[in-house]
Amino acid sequence: MSQNIETKLPRLMIAAPHGRSGKSIVSLGLLGAWKRQGKQVVPFKKGPDFIDSAWSTAASGIDCRNLDMFLMQEQQVRQRFNYYAAQGDLSLLEGNMGLYDGMDMTGSGSTAQMAKMLQAPVILVLDVTRMTRSAAAAVLGMLHFDPELTIGGIILNRVAGSRQESLIRNCIEHYCGVSVLGAIPKVREGLLEERHLGLIPPVENSKAIPRLEFVADMVEKYVDLIALEQLATNAPPINVHGGSCANIERSGSLKIGVIRDKAFHFYYPDNLEALEWAGAKLIWLNSLDDPALPEIDGLYIGGGFPEAHAAQLANNQSFRMSLKAAAEAGMPVYAECGGLVYLGKSLYVDGKRYSMAGVFPIDFKMEAKPQGHGYMVLEVSEPNPYFPLGMSLRGHEFHYSRPILMGKEDINHVFSVRRGHGFSDGKDGLLYKKVFASYAHFHAATWSGWAGNLIKAANQYRKKKAFANQLQWDKNKDCYADLLGIYSLKA
Repeated sequence: MSQNIETKLPRLMIAAPHGRSGKSIVSLGLLGAWKRQGKQVVPFKKGPDFIDSAWSTAASGIDCRNLDMFLMQEQQVRQRFNYYAAQGDLSLLEGNMGLYDGMDMTGSGSTAQMAKMLQAPVILVLDVTRMTRSAAAAVLGMLHFDPELTIGGIILNRVAGSRQESLIRNCIEHYCGVSVLGAIPKVREGLLEERHLGLIPPVENSKAIPRLEFVADMVEKYVDLIALEQLATNAPPINVHGGSCANIERSGSLKIGVIRDKAFHFYYPDNLEALEWAGAKLIWLNSLDDPALPEIDGLYIGGGFPEAHAAQLANNQSFRMSLKAAAEAGMPVYAECGGLVYLGKSLYVDGKRYSMAGVFPIDFKMEAKPQGHGYMVLEVSEPNPYFPLGMSLRGHEFHYSRPILMGKEDINHVFSVRRGHGFSDGKDGLLYKKVFASYAHFHAATWSGWAGNLIKAANQYRKKKAFANQLQWDKNKDCYADLLGIYSLKA
């Protein structure tokens, strides 16, 4: 029987009028500064972004959870926030894009909508480059655009000097009636480097720790942490209807390999947990350095940046060949985006060709502009081991790679794309034996059944291997098995 649960959870939403205003710097600095004080600050990222989430995890030492109103139902957002936020002292949510930017003119799916849904006070980060009094006009517009939204304070970013700071602070507090709670100076060094998909992820950034220390130092020095914590503490209770994200005992015995290295590291913690709850024991693998796949029952390859590590991936031939052999033997493999590219025949980067695993007879090429970017809606149009036929799925894509198709490839597609780009010609979701790969990223909150189906396929594969081993042991009697586990009777 469902019930209404009222919870009081200290929380803040970090937002901005537009992207690249400094939300990430402020969020990471706050996480680091409060961590130094011994506080358990639970980070959340609004939207499907993997990279900002990885930085928040690194800064806080706590898994950052994604909350998304396109991929999740409203009640799922509330329940997930309630469950994970309750495990810390306070929560920090980082918005995306501009505060009111959504999927349509009503702002559906915007940072503002989520802030109102979770009744989280908003801290507006304002880039004041070449601004003085106009900053107050910008804040005034943000305040009055939606009177139901609570903007609890302003943090100025990229401040040129004390004179500019004083003038802007006085104007905002006089004309807008909202407090300026921080003023971060413009700096040239020590911040976070970017490339085509955004920030360089911490796992690939050798300077990640000193960069995080630097932004924590800045926030400690230039932001009123006490006032922000008080705002968070004064946030109103949240009314959550129904159940919550129950913590299920994880005691799986099926070994599911997860490639987690500099090339592949886009994984939602929720997806990994879904595998564990379904019965998996996760085995961490490194496609760049490991000589071959270990003894596993299935494989999960997330997204990432194979293009940035193409030479090293190609040079590790033994690992690639062991993956292909396992796929041919019927091992279940589930791959997304960068994982799809790795399962192809080769990858072209800046005119150079790099050999990949060769499971699918497809070449991929990196382009200068995104080939697919945004939310997806897909319909399961063909039978497969992982998704029910006819099911509608929501996901997202962000890739600069595209397949090079000659028209002769023998490819089976699982999905028809109703929204988004996908693989090509309105199709996505490649299938070969028990290998599934797609440009779409899915979140377990959208549909976690894929995890259970991967475990089911892994269990079948384990039994097949055990039977093959027995046949090989008895091959001098009446039967044998070849190296791929295909069984025949002796004449």
